[in-house]
Amino acid sequence: MRILHTSDWHIGHRLYEQPRIEEHRQFFDWLLTTLQENRVDVLLVSGDIFDTALPSSEATDLYYRFLFRLYSETRAHAVITAGNHDSATHLAAPEEFLKMGRIHVIGKIDSALDIVMLQNGKSAVAIAAVPYLSENEILPHISLETQIEKTERYRAMIKQLYQQCVDKMPKEIPKILMGHLVIHGGEESGSERIIQIGGATAVRVGDLPDRIDYMALGHLHRPQSICGASYPIQYAGSPLPMTFKEALYDKKVYLIDLAKPGGSRLTEFTIPVFKELCRVRGNYDQVLLQANAVDNDWTGKYIEVQLIGQQIGNRDKIRDAFSNRGGQVLLIRTPEVQPHEPNLSIEELSETSPEDVFAEFYQAEHGVEAPNEIRTTFIDLIQMLPNETNTEKS
Repeated sequence: MRILHTSDWHIGHRLYEQPRIEEHRQFFDWLLTTLQENRVDVLLVSGDIFDTALPSSEATDLYYRFLFRLYSETRAHAVITAGNHDSATHLAAPEEFLKMGRIHVIGKIDSALDIVMLQNGKSAVAIAAVPYLSENEILPHISLETQIEKTERYRAMIKQLYQQCVDKMPKEIPKILMGHLVIHGGEESGSERIIQIGGATAVRVGDLPDRIDYMALGHLHRPQSICGASYPIQYAGSPLPMTFKEALYDKKVYLIDLAKPGGSRLTEFTIPVFKELCRVRGNYDQVLLQANAVDNDWTGKYIEVQLIGQQIGNRDKIRDAFSNRGGQVLLIRTPEVQPHEPNLSIEELSETSPEDVFAEFYQAEHGVEAPNEIRTTFIDLIQMLPNETNTEKS
């Protein structure tokens, strides 16, 4: 039995408002070829299929076109779980229909205990497809409970759930656990939406059951192994870099060969780079020199600029310099404003509009100007608030 593990597709993701649909389309083409060339029996996708709970029609269309091609162009089954970015209800809505196409979608905890049993000739595998489990979903509210107590209860519930899954699996065939959570020892890349209780890592390797052949995890975007168990525990990571920082390391999928219980063999495949992300750092003049350097090829690349020093210069000139060489600047970061050096005094704040205060705050926090979309949203929110200056006093 040959199984391919991937996760965190984040279909519909936008990098600083730049759509990634074409990159995802290329990834799916590559993934289908990889499945075919390696005669994969089962595809595992460990959560965060979409980037938002309400994906666009374009993102949804791309997802279902991939599933149709998976069914029609390969022999593989697919086991797909919901992540913290997904709407479990939305993802699992067509689950009964998709089963007819060898596609098993698990959105909520109710379905997690239904072990997915798959067979290919004489080979078989049992899969506990556990989706993302939020604190509110599995923990009843207890008033006056400390954060430490809540974390311990969460760990106990996760441990109990996975053990129940293993207890329901036949002993004589290989077993796989899926999950979308943070295991102690996992390294975040910074772009993951926080799901740990109280900001603390809740689950440890010791909370996981024994007698397993592989654990296919999602949520962390950096592909990595977790040590401490008698079987491989693997984060596949996201296929696309979600930030410029994530472009610094390879993206991967993992092929698991299962012959018999306890006999798994792991092979990794590096995902091609479909759109190169580059970071350029320096003062204004240095950045322009890098943009115009003959040896630097910026064709088709997304670029993040980090300006240093006091000279900010003309941002449009920076963008044009890279654009003339075929690149596209998505973000220009400026030196951060120190918290103890506010740009506006108390007196100035009282004479400044909320819109300008927000613009100053956003610039200080992010090092860039607030996009028009965010500024417009802020103005809309301000207009929804009661205007106390125009309200008559009783």
